[in-house]
Amino acid sequence: MPEKLANIFDLVHPILSGASSASPWTMTDTGPSYEADTALLEKLLAIPVEEDADSQSGRLAKALDAWVAHELRRAGFDADEVWPRRDAPRVLPREVGIFISKLPQKLRTQVQTYLVKDKATAPSNASILGKAYVKQVDVVVAQWARGPEILISTKTMASSFAKNLPNRFEEAYGDAKNLRGRHPLAAIGFVFLLHSSVQANEPASYERALDMLRKLRAEYDVYDSTAVLMADWTPGDGSSVHVRHDLVPEDLSINQFFRVSIDAVLARTPIDMHVQVRERREIRELPVQDEDVAAHHSEQTTSEGS
Repeated sequence: MPEKLANIFDLVHPILSGASSASPWTMTDTGPSYEADTALLEKLLAIPVEEDADSQSGRLAKALDAWVAHELRRAGFDADEVWPRRDAPRVLPREVGIFISKLPQKLRTQVQTYLVKDKATAPSNASILGKAYVKQVDVVVAQWARGPEILISTKTMASSFAKNLPNRFEEAYGDAKNLRGRHPLAAIGFVFLLHSSVQANEPASYERALDMLRKLRAEYDVYDSTAVLMADWTPGDGSSVHVRHDLVPEDLSINQFFRVSIDAVLARTPIDMHVQVRERREIRELPVQDEDVAAHHSEQTTSEGS
């Protein structure tokens, strides 16, 4: 039997640990501009490409998921409310993480050891109940009090574009309707990574992909944001991975995707929620305290006074 490959999240962890967490926002003449770290994406995709993993293995998609989650943390979302988390367990209720962080060091280590094995509390994947069925969602921002706030699905495709595209978009459309039906205020997005050969070898499929990505966000109850990522790579050669910005229209770029997704969350929550995200987005300090910080301070004061 072929040797079992290591968990892709474990393999990308050292790269993410050393990656910059600096704000992705800069101020331009037209306002705040988002700049995704696609050089980091190339490094993460290089791992499954080096393994010669194809789209069906899911390893390319997992590397993409890890990168999208990292970008949301760069934007200012709390590390424990963004899934997949950088550290195992990949899915963990933020409130559980806060509780564990307050434990004495020795007990904390013991609890974390057991927690990684507890798939009920800390599953490997995030499963979200929609209007009609439970859907595994690739990248999520959520916490107990607010529920899901960002739900992002990712897909990758390296070949057989004409054959596989219709199925991918049929699935994407149905999944968005299902999730939107139960979570109307969540920012729901779709990111599609394609091998750049589609543009040269199957131009009709390339145009169809762009058209469908635009249509997936044309209705109010489907996606808020969609994006296509185009990349070159040679199977088995991790050094060959190169993101092709020149093949992507601006309205489907990954930068506009994050901008629209983040703006949707901020527009649908009060100003005292996601304060760090707002400050990074607006590139200024806000004269308000984050609701979570204020609540934590209130709990401490009550505890000390009792």
